[in-house]
Amino acid sequence: MSNKNIELESFLVNHLQSSLIASCQPLDDGPMDKVEHIVAMALATVAGGAKALRIEGIENVRAVAKVSNIPIVGIVKRDLTDTEVRITPFIEDVIGLAEAGATIIAFDGTDRPRPVDRLTLLNTIHEHGCIAMADCADLAGGKFLHDAGCTFIGSTLSGYLDLSTTPNEPDYQLVSDLVSAGIKVIAEGRYNSPERAAKAIELGALCVTVGSAITRLEHITGWFVQSINNAKSDI
Repeated sequence: MSNKNIELESFLVNHLQSSLIASCQPLDDGPMDKVEHIVAMALATVAGGAKALRIEGIENVRAVAKVSNIPIVGIVKRDLTDTEVRITPFIEDVIGLAEAGATIIAFDGTDRPRPVDRLTLLNTIHEHGCIAMADCADLAGGKFLHDAGCTFIGSTLSGYLDLSTTPNEPDYQLVSDLVSAGIKVIAEGRYNSPERAAKAIELGALCVTVGSAITRLEHITGWFVQSINNAKSDI
């Protein structure tokens, strides 16, 4: 990394220590899936104390960056026919996010068939003056990318590669294992309560990303409806 990147990395590590990253990603094609709503979500979560934002889509990153100087974790999600990798799979995604104003660029860090290899994406992120985050599913992937120079490792994809099962709890063990390996961990994935987020910090995570429990009204409403329906069935 360049000296400028090293300075940015140092700032971000200090800035994000024991903090919340708010993921402002509405359901695709839902009523909240509009640029102006995403900007409003972002500003509202910053007002609530979020220290960074995770934003999907180049247009959305550009719009949020225009109204806030808080660090943005930028991603692009794509549904491709020849790979299961969805998060920032292409070099042009990295370049577009960097030009739009992302501070950190996250990409799928799993060892799966992909259109562009992981190290090429990592190097492209650094070449464009941004800091890298790898969304990983296991310790091996996290260590590989950490050793290659990726600043932040997320537990983002743990539990999401095998679609036949859907875990309910966050992968606390993965967070602990990554922390024990000396890795700067961003805990992400099913941290949908204050208690779960606090536990990640207690385990040594640098910070925690929370999405659905803050910004997806459909999910939040559904949780309450399900709980009410369960209560009715017990009467």
